[in-house]
Amino acid sequence: MGCQMNVLDSELVLGQLCALGYEPTHELASADLVLLNTCSVRQHAEDKVYSRLGEVGRAKAKHPEMLVGVIGCMAERDHEGLRRRARHVDLLCGPGNLNEIPALIEEIELARREHGKLTVALALEHDHSRREPAARRTLLYDSIEALDISRTKPMEGSLLQSYVRVQRGCDKFCTFCVVPFTRGPERSRPPGHIVEEARRLVDLGAREITLLGQTVNSYSYDEGTRVTRFAELLARVHEVPGLERLRFVTSYPGDFTDDILEAMRDLPRLCEYLHLPAQSGSNAVLKRMRRQYTVEQYVELFERARAMVPGISLAGDFIVGFSGETEEEHAATLALLTRVRYKNVYMFKYSERPGTLAERRMIDDIPEDVKSRRHAELSTLQHEISLAHHQALVGQCVEVLVEGYSKAAVRAQESEQSRGQETSWRRSDQLTGRTRTDEIVVFSGSPSLIGQLATIRVTAATALTLHGEVASGPGPLVSSPTV
Repeated sequence: MGCQMNVLDSELVLGQLCALGYEPTHELASADLVLLNTCSVRQHAEDKVYSRLGEVGRAKAKHPEMLVGVIGCMAERDHEGLRRRARHVDLLCGPGNLNEIPALIEEIELARREHGKLTVALALEHDHSRREPAARRTLLYDSIEALDISRTKPMEGSLLQSYVRVQRGCDKFCTFCVVPFTRGPERSRPPGHIVEEARRLVDLGAREITLLGQTVNSYSYDEGTRVTRFAELLARVHEVPGLERLRFVTSYPGDFTDDILEAMRDLPRLCEYLHLPAQSGSNAVLKRMRRQYTVEQYVELFERARAMVPGISLAGDFIVGFSGETEEEHAATLALLTRVRYKNVYMFKYSERPGTLAERRMIDDIPEDVKSRRHAELSTLQHEISLAHHQALVGQCVEVLVEGYSKAAVRAQESEQSRGQETSWRRSDQLTGRTRTDEIVVFSGSPSLIGQLATIRVTAATALTLHGEVASGPGPLVSSPTV
């Protein structure tokens, strides 16, 4: 559950478990070990965990030897609550201790085998030190670094599009955000480790790599004689032989420098896509959030990005109904969407998180029905903008990295197989992939295209998806239109 960082963490943990002899299963009832990788960014995410734990608990009642673990941000933030509300949980592990999972499993099994008793194994990282200078907060001295650099090809899934972590933690302390408390202080990985990991992934079949960080553009690694910053890191990863696409998420507006835009302009395999959360279009709200930039600075950054990187595609994040948000401040957010004209926006209703500055010092005073209305207004406006953005691509050709079958194709195949029918390849030949600028494209084509770069002519568009056909002849390739 949760962000791209959790997707990567889950892949790394699965690799550890497979090395121990475990095999993945899709059947909960047959599992010997169940791990839930959790998110704490919003209350809804935590509610989903407790709902899922209820289902797991019922399965464990029939299979008492099953080991159940909760890992990730929720385990770090509320391990006491989890132990109280979910007594069938055997293992709790924070995101900074995932390398300890094999030892935790061994601890539990030893206690059962030798003492015949239950135990809860914990590995949490509550001793984060923010007093250390940034140059010393590197993962070179952090044992969890070994988890990232031990990447292998997963037993399940594909490495076609792979994530590589460049940093852990966050030092921004936005008043609404729990991440600095669950993932600890900002620590950048050694650039040589990152490049080597990218090289290994490409050798294993990756065509596209996305560099991950809580504030990825804040990356800075002090090697003693010199400091490597994010633009240079992009250039070094870009040169990995065989890599065809490079992306990065998520950036922080206050730390974004022009050398990164120059890299996006000059490095041909670096995709023209920028995800830059704004959170609000009101300076007053941004100040209450402690975002450390103004709306004017944010807009000016996007204007520079469009000027320096032709065809760049822009995405953003917004929170509606933050503490004290007035109708005028909400209107300012709508105005920002209209001005920037994002490709797409991720938007959320404010959810007060325990331990944050907003929870301690502010009042969550916006009624739920008002939050829902404001969320709907943002969603409606962005739907119109996204539709116009996509319709401008109709008739043009785009480069698509073909990921696999579309959801509709998978449903069609499963439906026909369940009825004992052979696949008809009418809807079930529908493939999907993404453009360089992160538009989703669906089209009919041969399965031999999966994992390849294909030229697709766009024939129709919705606010969420482009529809197309494999181009039969040459056509001008575009990344994204200027809207």
